[in-house]
Amino acid sequence: MIAHPRIYLSSQSPRRRELLKQIGINFETLLLRSSTSRMMDVDETPHRDESPEAHVQRVCQEKVNAGWVSLQSRNLPPLPVLAAYTSVILDGRIIGKPQDREQAAATLRALSGRQHQVLSAVAVAFEERMKMRLSVSNVTMSTLSEERIRRYILTSEPLDKAGAYAIQGYAAAFIQHIDGSYSGVMGLPLFETAELLQTFGYPIL
Repeated sequence: MIAHPRIYLSSQSPRRRELLKQIGINFETLLLRSSTSRMMDVDETPHRDESPEAHVQRVCQEKVNAGWVSLQSRNLPPLPVLAAYTSVILDGRIIGKPQDREQAAATLRALSGRQHQVLSAVAVAFEERMKMRLSVSNVTMSTLSEERIRRYILTSEPLDKAGAYAIQGYAAAFIQHIDGSYSGVMGLPLFETAELLQTFGYPIL
């Protein structure tokens, strides 16, 4: 059992911080920028012939491993490190973050009136152990008019989001149905996160 239940979050995502707080997890964010031996960011580029499922889990594992190496190099107290990685999948293809407003509009047109998948992997590393879970959610988006897409892009919300939408924001009104994990679509599947932390001795309500 962990003597002092606390973890490190290897992510700068405000959504993941909010979700961890929601279930009462005591955490500190690993600020890699402050490291004197700052690591290169994990390369999120899919490998050739890599399936979306394999890609999401590989990147998540690399992120949690990078977090563990970072805390060791900075002589921080050894506590479990949690990392997550989420991708939007349409027709077997990974839909990343849009580069500009035009690409955001094109992505939303592609998702409009269709079902897509959101794959969200979460991993915890501590000492010699690393465990991971994968959440798969099927999301159906309503049919969006050009005017609605234009107004949404004017909010700037889709510009830094995988799939060009944020389910916890204005785009909640676009989502017709979810078969899976709402928190997973946000970026951190809480059921799987709680399961993982319990295996590392972290008390969960």
